[in-house]
Amino acid sequence: MAIPAGQIAARGRVASPVLLGVVLVGVWALASAALGPAFVPSPAELAVRLTAEIADGDILAAAAETFGVSALGSLLGLVVALPLGYLLAHSRTAAAALGPYLAASQAIPAVAFAPLLALWFGYGALPKAILCALLVFFPILLNTVLGISTLDRDVIDAARVDGANRGRLLLHIEGPMALPAVLTGIRNGFVLSVTGAVVGEFVIGGAGLGVLLSVFRDRADTAGMVATLLVLAALAVAINLAVRGLERMVRWW
Repeated sequence: MAIPAGQIAARGRVASPVLLGVVLVGVWALASAALGPAFVPSPAELAVRLTAEIADGDILAAAAETFGVSALGSLLGLVVALPLGYLLAHSRTAAAALGPYLAASQAIPAVAFAPLLALWFGYGALPKAILCALLVFFPILLNTVLGISTLDRDVIDAARVDGANRGRLLLHIEGPMALPAVLTGIRNGFVLSVTGAVVGEFVIGGAGLGVLLSVFRDRADTAGMVATLLVLAALAVAINLAVRGLERMVRWW
């Protein structure tokens, strides 16, 4: 009995990352055997260490702290980027006035603001959240501008002829049609927020995964550092998958 093409494609999508993962683990094991566990912990050793860290609870508490900071920063960046992107897409004056400054700000790495944010706002969660917001801001802003400015003008003009005001246009036409592009920017930005949280913890301190990485680094604990990096990767992947799920729901709708 022939297997439908759709099932073959679905199995391929599942099998490909699994096979690649098996190859990567094999290479990892060979590197550990060649360099020694002090430089590259073996997969088995790392699995034991990660299980112990999770059972202890400290690494999960640190992950929750980092996620909380990144979530707050993502919300701050989202609240600013969406309306500003809408304004830039609709106003040539605003785009001409703000465009050069936004472009110039991109020349400065956001993480370079961390010491200044600590000086201005202290050493709590707020400066780290603002650092996350700076990383989240531009992907959402650019995708919002792109999503709105590339809409079919014939559809917009027809809605205006039918009497749609700016609010109805945003709610019924621009918003739904630009939403896939906006969600792509949100996905990229939210994943970057984890980076902002970790860098903020390196500079400002706290109780998150960035601080835990620093502790393991000072102890020359390679297994602990790699275990923390795996938890960071899992956190970023979880955020990415959550927003992708939202994107699929929006496309279906």
